Amino acid sequence: MRHLFQIVLDWYQHALQTGGFWVVGLLMTMESSVLPLPSESIIPLAASWSHTGKIEVSLPAIVIAGALGSWLGATLVYWVSRLAGRPLLMKYGRFILITPDKIRKAENWSAHYGAAGVFIARLLPGARQLVGIPAGIAKFDYLKFSIFTFIGAGIWCSVLCWIGVTIGADVSKGEMHKVMLWVGGVALILGGLYYFFVHRHFDKES
Repeated sequence: MRHLFQIVLDWYQHALQTGGFWVVGLLMTMESSVLPLPSESIIPLAASWSHTGKIEVSLPAIVIAGALGSWLGATLVYWVSRLAGRPLLMKYGRFILITPDKIRKAENWSAHYGAAGVFIARLLPGARQLVGIPAGIAKFDYLKFSIFTFIGAGIWCSVLCWIGVTIGADVSKGEMHKVMLWVGGVALILGGLYYFFVHRHFDKES
């Protein structure tokens, strides 16, 4: 497993060296749609390598590429949901990984948080991939959807960049105890956010 993980890391670093910020944008597009790619790995790794000079991609470029990728992925989900409509998504959405359960959960989320949910969702695991579904079905104003999505994604990518730079600095100093504290702390915070804003609400509505 460790060998496989190292292969993935080597591939990602090489892809960033050759493809630049476009790689970050592409992966974040996938992450922001319906594919289970964690932004919590995509952005911090790129930021750490950028800060230590292992890749020639600047931190601002990583943030912008991540935010644009997130917006594009969310836009794809939005327009698929808007053009297909709820009945078709409920019947055939599973073929593009949009299951009826995801649709119901996304609608419950949207009903609870309203328009502000678009912005909030960009900062939360388990919600950012779903928010475009009810927004598209309800024909939520696309300009507002885009603005909320881009701003929220930009903030989230900036936070992840900061985490990546901080952890990367500790790694370079050999202070692995600090790295473990960072990883544990981030995992705890994300888990708490997911529970209080996503899981608990979905449980009540299911």
